[in-house]
Amino acid sequence: MVDVETIETAELGDRSYVAHDGEHAIVVDPQRDLDRVRRVLDDRDLRCALVLETHIHNDYVSGGLQLARATGATYAVSADDPVGFVRRPLTDGDALRVGDLWVQVVATPGHTDNHLAYIVNESAVFTGGSLLYGSVGRTDLVDPARTEALTRAQFRSVQRLAELCEDDARVYPTHGFGSFCSSGSIADGASVSTVGEERARNDALVETDEDAFVSRLVAGLTAYPRYYAHVGPLNLDGAGPADLSPPAPVAPGDLAARVAAGDWVVDLRARTAYAAGHLAGTIGIELGRNFATYLGWLIPWGTPLTLLGDTPSEVADAQRQLVRIGIDRPSAALGLPSAGLRGYRTAAFADVPPGANVLDVRRDDERAAGSLPDSTHIPLHSLTARLDEVPPGDVWVHCATGYRASIAASLLDRAGRDVVLIDDTY
Repeated sequence: MVDVETIETAELGDRSYVAHDGEHAIVVDPQRDLDRVRRVLDDRDLRCALVLETHIHNDYVSGGLQLARATGATYAVSADDPVGFVRRPLTDGDALRVGDLWVQVVATPGHTDNHLAYIVNESAVFTGGSLLYGSVGRTDLVDPARTEALTRAQFRSVQRLAELCEDDARVYPTHGFGSFCSSGSIADGASVSTVGEERARNDALVETDEDAFVSRLVAGLTAYPRYYAHVGPLNLDGAGPADLSPPAPVAPGDLAARVAAGDWVVDLRARTAYAAGHLAGTIGIELGRNFATYLGWLIPWGTPLTLLGDTPSEVADAQRQLVRIGIDRPSAALGLPSAGLRGYRTAAFADVPPGANVLDVRRDDERAAGSLPDSTHIPLHSLTARLDEVPPGDVWVHCATGYRASIAASLLDRAGRDVVLIDDTY
């Protein structure tokens, strides 16, 4: 057996793992904010001896290289990934030993071309973006033109991986907890699983017809964040350490000048507080689980960023989320200025009058499942490029819960439109 500690990154829907024998540790797919990993190692008096990557990640910046450098551990990555740093190259069938831990390397292409899974002591399998809880990792991130071929590879990889494992082997995926790297019907509420359980429910193991699996998975793929295009190259080059020291301060009175210069000034407050009163030209992205995902999806990459919060801890939380996706060293301000404020109304669906100009900012797949009659549909991630398609007049904006609608409302308000935020569950 092997002991496994899970490090959850709920904001991105991912997990990292520390596998150990009570003395030696293997860290799998660590996120960039390594203080969380070090805390696990220190609390259990473990020595990090090996750092493994299942694949070159698109949805977060890896901390693997920096962890290996800081601890003297071996850093192991697929031999076929064209990385810009020294690592232990791994190929299918390789075996590694760390203390009482034995690692079997298994090639599992599909989510990426060079994806690897790791079977440790025959009792735990770290599956990255291949075998997830109930489904598999998405297959359209490498090249949309190769999606079908990679989906077929994913199907075969998961089938082969399951054949190599006993039913009681525990499954530890990196994705599948809300990550946009997931695809298919992730098992609701699943927090632990075994290969045997996956044989009974996983899309790639229950389905015996490869063509049917491919058709269903490809049809279910949805849009994914634009920042993925920047994270993969960062990981190939080898990202530097995360700097979580307090951002450079900005006086509230200087924020209007930053807005005028084209900077993104992002207000972290609750969406209802933002609607009630905010600095003109700012963007409201409520600090919460999806904060970094949507900021990274929407901001033009490289645009100067200032975070506006009520407390230093709010700013620090936002900063931590952002370093995970490669947005480093924003500026920050605390408190609103005393002038230049504006607001807009909030409402429930029951308040929408007949004939209102309603804008639906949900994804295409959500829209296909049902919509308000005569509403306009522009997904949030497309809104900044399609502002001219929003009909004239007051705009009543909705999504599924109010969170994305609030971001859309702030973007429309920033563009000079009169908006009403439908802060309600669809």
